[in-house]
Amino acid sequence: MASQVVVTGIGAITPLGGDAASTWEALLAGRSGIVTGRLEHVGDFTAGLMAVDPADLLPAVRARTLDRSQQAALVAAREAWHDAGAPDVDPHRFATCVGTGIGGMASLLREDDKLENAGVRRVSPRTVPLLMPNAASAAVSIEFGARAGVYTPVSACASGAEALALGARLIRAGEVDIVVAGGTDAAVAPITVAGFRQTRGLSQYAGDPADASRPFAADRDGFVLAEGAGCVVLESADHARGRGARIRGVLAGAGVASDAHHMTAPAPDGSGQVAAMRKALSQAGLDPSEIGHVNAHATGTPVGDIAEALAIREVFGRATVTAPKAALGHLFGGAGAVEAIIALLSIEHGVLPPTRNLSAAGVDPEIGLDVVTRRREIAQRAVLSNSFGFGGQNVSLVLSGN
Repeated sequence: MASQVVVTGIGAITPLGGDAASTWEALLAGRSGIVTGRLEHVGDFTAGLMAVDPADLLPAVRARTLDRSQQAALVAAREAWHDAGAPDVDPHRFATCVGTGIGGMASLLREDDKLENAGVRRVSPRTVPLLMPNAASAAVSIEFGARAGVYTPVSACASGAEALALGARLIRAGEVDIVVAGGTDAAVAPITVAGFRQTRGLSQYAGDPADASRPFAADRDGFVLAEGAGCVVLESADHARGRGARIRGVLAGAGVASDAHHMTAPAPDGSGQVAAMRKALSQAGLDPSEIGHVNAHATGTPVGDIAEALAIREVFGRATVTAPKAALGHLFGGAGAVEAIIALLSIEHGVLPPTRNLSAAGVDPEIGLDVVTRRREIAQRAVLSNSFGFGGQNVSLVLSGN
């Protein structure tokens, strides 16, 4: 019989806080991590920047060897590892799995500028490790001595959630006892802002930046770029109980499916998203009626939110949903992991976090879901969390109480 997969540690660094606890508290309080800044070539921009510089949370020498996305992953992983009690584990039964949508893009661009403007000799000898997508997962492996594998899902905005799904699969297969799993991205840069502006995917909201990210709102006009990371310690239940660990929750099910439709647009009928949700529920052995709420992917794009709402209604009917990206922005590869942590905390505390920025125009009537706009106390057995990405990548996770 496959081992139950439990969560024994959580960690995060986000636009709302430098750790998981401060992120959760800010989310419950209805605060926003979205700010306005300026970038060379593109001018003013709105984005969710990490509330604390991850380099300030690491030894200076170590920080200099890592891209900002890698720094964030290591900060989140360190918090999760400490939260799990720094487990004593056979290194050959211990793996890391940290996904990213883009990797060390900021370092790549910086070193390319050096090459073009100052010549070969000014390029850092660390350039390749700084830009490698697998470097975040590798840094975590090196930090804690994990020798059972370094895994790096690169599946756009679903990367962090897919990392948790893959980590759980490794444990269920009996290959490992512990996986540090999560996601990270730090890709707020002129090229990404320019590229997404050209697709008309970014919000062009000109008012208070805190109001720019408006998932499910009638007047939503696109997503807000953000950065950050989330990591969890996944563990077989037998191993966790054997060492007397505190079990924060269970990764009860994971569903992965693909649209095979379009590189950037979701399938209009929501079939891939429906398949991912149903797979996750099936693996968890739960009926849709047993899910307390759905943590929606909900980025705030006109097309994407409607497609997800259609898929959620197909599986759950008029479900209760929350949309943390209204406060966080879209963390890309970090989003799925951070939002899985939020889902877990909502079970632990019996609270549904509010979705910001729906008071003015209200919820789009086409959504047809019960969108939580104020903090709501509720006892719930399980939560389903969605993460969808370019390329038709669909991942759904079911988190449940211990």
